[in-house]
Amino acid sequence: MNAVRRAVEWHRPLMLFSAAMAVLAVVSLVGLVADDRVLTGAPIWLKPFKFSVSLALYGITWAWLMSLRSEASRLLWWAGTVITVAAAVEMVVLVGQVVRGRMSHFNTSTPLDARLFSIMGFTIIVLWMATLVAALLLAFRRLGDRPSQWAIRMGMVISLVGLALGGLMIGQPSDVEGITGAHSVGVTDGGPGMPITGWSTTGGDLRIPHFIGMHALQLLPLFALGLGALAGRFPLLGEETVRTRLVLVASGVYSGLTGVVTWQALRGQSLVHPDGATLAAAGVVVIAAVVGIRWSTLTSRQVVVPAADARSAGPAQLTGERRTG
Repeated sequence: MNAVRRAVEWHRPLMLFSAAMAVLAVVSLVGLVADDRVLTGAPIWLKPFKFSVSLALYGITWAWLMSLRSEASRLLWWAGTVITVAAAVEMVVLVGQVVRGRMSHFNTSTPLDARLFSIMGFTIIVLWMATLVAALLLAFRRLGDRPSQWAIRMGMVISLVGLALGGLMIGQPSDVEGITGAHSVGVTDGGPGMPITGWSTTGGDLRIPHFIGMHALQLLPLFALGLGALAGRFPLLGEETVRTRLVLVASGVYSGLTGVVTWQALRGQSLVHPDGATLAAAGVVVIAAVVGIRWSTLTSRQVVVPAADARSAGPAQLTGERRTG
């Protein structure tokens, strides 16, 4: 309970919002079972479930990041509060449209639907700008060791890009009257999709780079924490330089992955049916990852002194000299 109380104090509005999203996720699960309505080819409560889980993680992550700053910042607190309000308004509109049995995104078929969609668009812009302010206030502060610092910085940058990629959906053409924009490219929304996510299996889907980019904010810091946890078992990871380089490599690979799936989606190609060009681009990312890992682990080597040379070896060599490769 003490840990929960401390977590709530990270940033109370964001943490309360995240708790509300956790409750909404449960409600949405009940809706998936009890409500058999289908909208654009998917259960009507699937979107609130996905959004509530994603925003709960988003809110908790930002509250934690804000707690890492050593000194209080009123502007940072207000940035977090604006994020909370903007996300809450979007979810109120989204759930309200679900209750009405109407599409929330891209729906301009009636004046009310168009007004609600405009409100959602405005809240996303406000949320992005508040997130940018928070990122700038944290990017140049010491928030931990170097690997964690770089994981947080790169996670914030890629997350902002991922959020912005959602804007590509608004410009997509739609054959349905009263619908402005689409998730899919090359096919109509509501066609065959992957389980749970609903991502198109017949065409491109811009939700994929939006999702992947946005959640770099969680995955890269977790990667840095994982490296730190493994440092006790693997001596090489005990070196901060090695972990820092691995984090930078992971950030580059993550950026490359986001770029590849964005390019793939814009070409109207499903994630599960890549062509040769997509596979080649993915292969370049994999090769870069292998080279990057090799570069990272060459930063330090233990020089072993043969027993025959022990008499002529200096003190530094006898204790195991570290050299940069």
